[in-house]
Amino acid sequence: MKLSGRNVLITGAARRIGREIALTLAGRGANLLLHYRDSRREARGLQEEIRKRGVRCEILCCDFSPRGGAGLERRAAGFIQKAERKLGPLDVLIHNASLYFSTVFGEVREKSWDELLGVNLKTPFFLSQAAGRLMFRRKCGKIINLTDSAVANPANGYAPYTISKAGLAAMTICLARELAPHVQVNAVAPGPILPPPGMKAPRRAKVTERTLLKRFGTPADIAQTVLYLIEGTDYVTGAVIPVDGGCAAA
Repeated sequence: MKLSGRNVLITGAARRIGREIALTLAGRGANLLLHYRDSRREARGLQEEIRKRGVRCEILCCDFSPRGGAGLERRAAGFIQKAERKLGPLDVLIHNASLYFSTVFGEVREKSWDELLGVNLKTPFFLSQAAGRLMFRRKCGKIINLTDSAVANPANGYAPYTISKAGLAAMTICLARELAPHVQVNAVAPGPILPPPGMKAPRRAKVTERTLLKRFGTPADIAQTVLYLIEGTDYVTGAVIPVDGGCAAA
């Protein structure tokens, strides 16, 4: 699929990896719909930057967390309808929005479970269901999920987060089967890409030591993998591609 003139929705697109994906796809001529929750200022700034490149770019706010209210299935379906009204029929859906925080086993509360599983797994499923049915009818489309390479070797203290990302990897295969042969569904599994704000030097060193390449990756590494799954091939589906500096092999 050539991106020029195609319509792409990216969730959680205002900052960090989402921002890099948006800029990369805009550089290939894609029209973009950028979803955000709290980062309105960053989303507006990114929108202006992308529009200067001569491609369409719209932004759309939605809170998919439990605090956004009941009825996520309806919210997701309504969001896809709004996205297509603003941008046109969607060709690509990229699930980048994610929550990440520690939950100590034995002290996990239902609120944290619902937040992590809701945003990281439930939301991508119902957005994919709404958009995927439309793509299937049009006999063209791609869905790309961002999971986590830590699923293969989970860290203590992050059980609900890791479970949500493992579910997203399983969802990738399920949807690839459900939407074949017209829609390709794949996932990218980042490893250490951007250190969290405030990470101390000793912790950074420990993280990079667990990679074969002995360094953090960059958002561009993820964006280029996403670009490959869109433009580089139409013969990959149901795959989860690790971009982790060799963590899984270390």
